[in-house]
Amino acid sequence: MRILYLADIRFPLERANGIQSTETCHALASRGHAVTMVVRPDTVTPARDPLAFYGLAPIVGLRIEQAAVAGPPAGRRAGYLTFALGRALGRARQDLVFTRDLGLASLLLRVPLAWRAPVVYEAHGLAAETAAALPDLVSGAPRASAGKLQRLAARDARVWKTAGGYVTITAGLKQELERRFGARPRVAVVPDGVRTIAPVAPRAPDAPFTIGYAGHLYPWKGVDLVIEAVAALEDTHGLIVGGHPQEPDLARVKAFAEQLFCSGRVTFTGQLPPADVAARLQDSDVLVLPNPASAISRDFTSPLKLFEYMAAGRPIVASDLPSFREVLTDGRNALLVEAGNPQAVTAGIRRIKDDPELAERLARQAMEDVREYTWARRAERLEALFLEVLA
Repeated sequence: MRILYLADIRFPLERANGIQSTETCHALASRGHAVTMVVRPDTVTPARDPLAFYGLAPIVGLRIEQAAVAGPPAGRRAGYLTFALGRALGRARQDLVFTRDLGLASLLLRVPLAWRAPVVYEAHGLAAETAAALPDLVSGAPRASAGKLQRLAARDARVWKTAGGYVTITAGLKQELERRFGARPRVAVVPDGVRTIAPVAPRAPDAPFTIGYAGHLYPWKGVDLVIEAVAALEDTHGLIVGGHPQEPDLARVKAFAEQLFCSGRVTFTGQLPPADVAARLQDSDVLVLPNPASAISRDFTSPLKLFEYMAAGRPIVASDLPSFREVLTDGRNALLVEAGNPQAVTAGIRRIKDDPELAERLARQAMEDVREYTWARRAERLEALFLEVLA
């Protein structure tokens, strides 16, 4: 199968969508498909090798095309859309177009099917709801106008109704789309994944008990609750992996640790190359997924770090949210605690700290369960949908 993957991102991109897009395309190519990714050029000089950046081996079936775009953000967006639309036209060039870009999917679906391959869209949320909630969740995010929210809602409806195939990353998102827009054929729930399940590295006997977190430091991710747990448990250390250097959240979280008088017990790594994160996770004794019950987290999120945590061989304390319960079960492969409650998060961590047998059992079961959530398994699930679309 010839798959055209369209992603309007500078490439390689440090954020989760760059990792997820690349891992998905690499896994599809590993199954024998011819995958072409169309992206924007790297903004780093000299340009980085994308596969080396993500720690992936070169593979014959994966090709990366760069759309030559320049100028201000609006100009780059327009340039990419023009390039991608031209690249997607023609039934003989590819068998299927795959994207998680709602605006691009909406644009392509206005083109008659006789002039293009079928389009499969992957949704990571409801665009209007995400845009409306963003200013309350991410530091400095602009507030969307009523007109923009209406346009996004219309695009969600159009793409749901007209795409050749549709992917959601959680069952909760699929159910909400069906509730709003009605049932549709050729839709699949395909969660995110993890590449490998590494051998567990034992912790040094004299190492301090360390509470780990990896990912963005936006308030809606709940990292502040990890700092509060370190402050409350005075014989522990914290390990915070992540924090984009051009965003204010790393400084904000560091200041919060100073305010709670625990900054000397917290290590901030800053942003690391994706290939280095797995090793740092094993420097922890417990890994925390502390998302509050926001509009995004409750039903729609399938964070990469959830699966990375499961593969790390460390026990997990996570918020008790419907999206997480699709993968995690309290007392089986994680401890689930009240979302947004710092005392509950701290109590869950304390329980792991005080019960090594429980910690080992949860970690072992999570490593077993995550075998169903590798990128290879994700590619299998996507392939099944693609074949249905092309039948």
